[in-house]
Amino acid sequence: MQHQLRLFFVALQFLTRCPVPRWVGYQPAWLQHCARWFPAVGTLVGIVAALVLWAALKLWPPAVAVGLSMAVSVWFTGGFHEDGWADTCDGLGGAVSHEKALAIMKDSRIGSYGALGLLLMLGLKAATLTALTANAPLALAGLVFAHTASRAAPVVLMRLLPYAGDIEHAKAKPLATQAGTDTLALALGWTLVAGIALLPLLRLVAALLALAALVLWMRRWLKRRLGGYTGDNLGACQQLSELAVLLVLAAAS
Repeated sequence: MQHQLRLFFVALQFLTRCPVPRWVGYQPAWLQHCARWFPAVGTLVGIVAALVLWAALKLWPPAVAVGLSMAVSVWFTGGFHEDGWADTCDGLGGAVSHEKALAIMKDSRIGSYGALGLLLMLGLKAATLTALTANAPLALAGLVFAHTASRAAPVVLMRLLPYAGDIEHAKAKPLATQAGTDTLALALGWTLVAGIALLPLLRLVAALLALAALVLWMRRWLKRRLGGYTGDNLGACQQLSELAVLLVLAAAS
């Protein structure tokens, strides 16, 4: 039990700015095993975002409240996933070779595809969440579930695809390996339990079907373009999954 708690803190430290206790320590192998707790970290991020949204709705119009909630969540995670989405847009937005795409994604500079992708992603999330605030309880619950489920989707992708880049030069080398069965089972189990607790059954089923379709599409796309995934692609998967959940909930409301 203590080891699982340690893995949760490693995941929390990896995905957010949140400090963790010193006793946690670190070993490279833990970074791969901690992926099982990515959805749990997503739940925490979602709760923070939802609390900010709930409080801000009492003081400002929905658009302002949504902007504040998104700003806090981006700050809390250090824009980690947004950066991966932008890099993926730059690398795969044009018709370039496998090797060129990987080189572009390693470049710290943002290009036109990345800038446009980031602008559209943030704009669509803001617009969708603003529409959802017409039903505040659904917006709050949906926000928590979107952050939770969107951290499980990359774990599934890690299970379905091999790593596409140079493992020796990967920024997080332990994550450049396929997720184990136990890791995948715990990530999906946490997501399902959270979904049952947060959403009505029909809305949950619709959101899960959308996520499954998205992950399968990304698997096909990345396999064709890169032969596998990179860390940036996992961030892109999280962003697309978060948006997919919000879009499904907004369409059903």
